[in-house]
Amino acid sequence: MGEGCALGVVLLALGGTISVPGGARGARLSGAEITAAVPGLTDLRVPLEVRDVQAVPSGSLTFAQVLDVVDVASRAVAEGADGVVVTQGTDTLEETAFLADLVWPHEAPFVLTGAMRQPAMAGADGPANVLAAVRVAAAREARGAGALVVLGDEVHAARWVRKTHSTSPAAFSSPDTGPLGHVVEGRVRLLLAAPRHEPLAAGCDRERLEASRVALHVVTLDDDGAQLQGLEATHAGLVVAGFGVGHVPDVLVPRLGTLAEHMPVVLTSRTGSGSVLRHTYKAPGSETDLLRRGLIDGGFLDPYKSRVLLRLLLASGAGRDHIAKAFAVRG
Repeated sequence: MGEGCALGVVLLALGGTISVPGGARGARLSGAEITAAVPGLTDLRVPLEVRDVQAVPSGSLTFAQVLDVVDVASRAVAEGADGVVVTQGTDTLEETAFLADLVWPHEAPFVLTGAMRQPAMAGADGPANVLAAVRVAAAREARGAGALVVLGDEVHAARWVRKTHSTSPAAFSSPDTGPLGHVVEGRVRLLLAAPRHEPLAAGCDRERLEASRVALHVVTLDDDGAQLQGLEATHAGLVVAGFGVGHVPDVLVPRLGTLAEHMPVVLTSRTGSGSVLRHTYKAPGSETDLLRRGLIDGGFLDPYKSRVLLRLLLASGAGRDHIAKAFAVRG
């Protein structure tokens, strides 16, 4: 049960497709309206408290706003909630879920969900996703699992989940692991357990967070690195999404090495799954060459989640060695 007297599940409603009714421009469904349209929700016999927090499309969410939502959720758990559900847009769901997971300190599940189709569309998926998310948030099996993403009756770890299709209702998957579990006939079945790590400090100074800008450079064919010029003056860190196992054109190598002398530079793969390597290839621009020049191994973390982790670490005042150790543990 919860950490105080049990309140059941608290649902925090943001914006996103799940809240877009169609028709009037700018109209938004409240959390109460979203849950009222969910068949079978009252039959769960799970006390549900619904709160509206930020009416923000997920593409416009900021780190600070997400951390504010986590704070609200944390207070709800401290007051006795058994779990929390957050409804939001799916565009940045994989990033907001990972940010929440990095700082979530409770055993109570933190479950994020949304929709790929608006409520007025044929085959709207929002109601089923909310029902499944509430089931997971209330389930003993989900306790201690951190932040979870629930869509299409699949339960994904925030650490692994990605949005892999722009329009399909089955847009979310975890390419490296598959889902942790499923909701089957109303029963939450978790088949795998995601590793949990000590949460990072959620109360970082918001001014420092704002100042801890992290750039993301996706390497492309015949990339001349022009976008990397002057980065030391504007950003505190860089994530490089390299080819394949972590390769870049050799012309970029001196520039990346110089940047690594001034800021943490994390090497990841742009492929969408799999890990960067450490010492298989030796040519200029290879992973061995780049790591030798001071870049940090991102492991299995994709570029988007690496950027989330790096920015949060920088905002907490972490130095390069601490950052490298954090990526070694979490990547």
